[in-house]
Amino acid sequence: MSLDDVRLARAYLARVAEPPAKALAAFVARVGPVDAAEAVRKGDCPQDVIDETIARRDRDRAEADLEAAGKTGARLIIPEDDEWPAWSLLCLDIAGQRGIPSAVPPLALWARGEAHLGDATEGAVAIVGARASSGYGESVAGEFAYGLVQRDLAIFSGAALGIDGAAHRGALAARGTTVALLGCALDAGYPAGHVTLLNMIAERGGLVVSEYPPGTPPARHRFLVRNRLIAALSEGTVVVEAGRRSGARNTANTAGILGKIVMAVPGPVGSATSVGCHDLIRNSDATLVGSVEDVIEIVGRLGTHIPERLRPRRPTDGLGKEALRVHDALERREGKSADEIAAESGVPLQRVRAMLPALEMEGLAERHESGWRQHRRPREISEGA
Repeated sequence: MSLDDVRLARAYLARVAEPPAKALAAFVARVGPVDAAEAVRKGDCPQDVIDETIARRDRDRAEADLEAAGKTGARLIIPEDDEWPAWSLLCLDIAGQRGIPSAVPPLALWARGEAHLGDATEGAVAIVGARASSGYGESVAGEFAYGLVQRDLAIFSGAALGIDGAAHRGALAARGTTVALLGCALDAGYPAGHVTLLNMIAERGGLVVSEYPPGTPPARHRFLVRNRLIAALSEGTVVVEAGRRSGARNTANTAGILGKIVMAVPGPVGSATSVGCHDLIRNSDATLVGSVEDVIEIVGRLGTHIPERLRPRRPTDGLGKEALRVHDALERREGKSADEIAAESGVPLQRVRAMLPALEMEGLAERHESGWRQHRRPREISEGA
């Protein structure tokens, strides 16, 4: 059995059932895509699979779909490909086993663009938010995306107007990888205002991805189904602006169910576009983030460079417990003997005598004619130094 046969079978299966097709996905996993496709065509399969496929099983357009995709520079990525993001999608399998109905991995993914999907998901952050966004929200989304791709993280979003578009544009401005996941076919031309943006993503090292075959129009339920992929394929989701009930809030909830990290950016008090973010933070469903560095600290993968903070950290942050007690026993003006410091700190005298010169070398203590005291101008230290 060739890989072409498998791809043809999955192209057929991707059309005959509306995602997420739980019964069909389980059937394919059990018997394999080629046998599953043949069984579906004949109606020789379990009743729950028949129920999901009966309306479309006669629509065998697999060859035409693959040909149409090829003409637009698109391809069908399947689980049998090296590019398939198996590790990222594993969370859907696990959640499905826990009884989450919508937690179903896709049968295949249509993609247009130069990026390798599996590589992009290894370090990915989703940035989502309101379509009716504010200037503040769009600025934050763009700045976050710009900063994160500079740290070698890919930006995933849904290509919607507002926050999604700002995130994609921020990633493109930094010449990083961004992936747009659609709730319709790649050729649907939706949203109309972002056709040029989607072309730029595909042409500048990113990806435009959908589990819907050519010709599938947008629909509200398809965007909600699409949200599970945004949540699953990224290591964490940042909600920049969201209403109390919104697609962005749905993505955040899905990410939480899948065991992914959820973050939210606070907005102005009373802002209608930030109500969802404030609810997530207040209910402990999301971690508050206010900078790129906050996001990096939470989801940065091994080897991701965490830049120096702009704010200084305390000079004593690197001290051990005993050294900190010795330092706290020192005064700024009057000097103390080692015996006095030992008595006040509770640290043995021998240890105090060893630590005081070390604190002096760190710029945290100094010798004075009256004894040891805190250095009057401790060395400035910035985080990351």
